[in-house]
Amino acid sequence: MAINNKTSILIVDDYKTMLRIIRNLLKQIDFENVEEASDGGEAFSKMQAGNFGLVISDWNMEPVTGLQLLQQVRADPRLKATPFIMITAESKVENVIAAKQAGVSNYIVKPFNADTLREKITKVLGNA
Repeated sequence: MAINNKTSILIVDDYKTMLRIIRNLLKQIDFENVEEASDGGEAFSKMQAGNFGLVISDWNMEPVTGLQLLQQVRADPRLKATPFIMITAESKVENVIAAKQAGVSNYIVKPFNADTLREKITKVLGNA
């Protein structure tokens, strides 16, 4: 299934290095329309001001976590349909369940590569 690689993507992580890694992986799979936010609060503000076709967010951030961001997005009538991929270093079953209950579109456990990212984006945007 062909995915529109012009889709505007917001990546959210409180580690600059991880933002750079995700941006580079996205570039490898031909996504260049990428904006960054360093926590959930900044991301939510950018989402309210912009029009993103996908959010890729880390789970563990301060002061607003990825899960809290996801909950805010799903509670906002204008943003609730935005595809949302959660990234985490933890593969705890309870975290996966919490993210699913909050309405996550897909889930990636670190570390991951460009192929994994492409597969998850294709699943999410292919269903959008």
